[in-house]
Amino acid sequence: MRWLAVPALILATGAATTTPAWSGPETIPGVANAARARQNWILSCQGCHRADATGTPQTTPTMAGFVGKFLHVPGGREYLVRVPGVATAALSDADLAEVVNWSLVRFDPANIPAGFAPYTPAEVGRLRLKPLRAEAATVRAGMVASFGAGDKQQK
Repeated sequence: MRWLAVPALILATGAATTTPAWSGPETIPGVANAARARQNWILSCQGCHRADATGTPQTTPTMAGFVGKFLHVPGGREYLVRVPGVATAALSDADLAEVVNWSLVRFDPANIPAGFAPYTPAEVGRLRLKPLRAEAATVRAGMVASFGAGDKQQK
């Protein structure tokens, strides 16, 4: 399955944001209701990650154009559900799986690997039982460092 590219939209203010990678009747794998997923993003994630998923350098990592890279490294898929804000979100396993799948397609479709299997409620339920705490930043740093290593090995 190929993911659609997300075009950038430059606002009058000069700030860049992304537009959805879908329109009309198109569906996102693992997302039964895109409007609900977007609402859950707004209520549970956007406060820290910002509306455009760029985060803030001091406190919250960017997701835009970046989050899908975790799906390419060992432990990255699990990491995305075990980070504190995700694992402890006040959402059901089904709603959390949906918003994670939605946010991957919404904010980083270019880095979603071919053959990506959407998160399921059962997988999310299992992973969020062991949330990362203080070690989350260290785990993330190790994974981010390995992003480039894979590129070098492929050349």
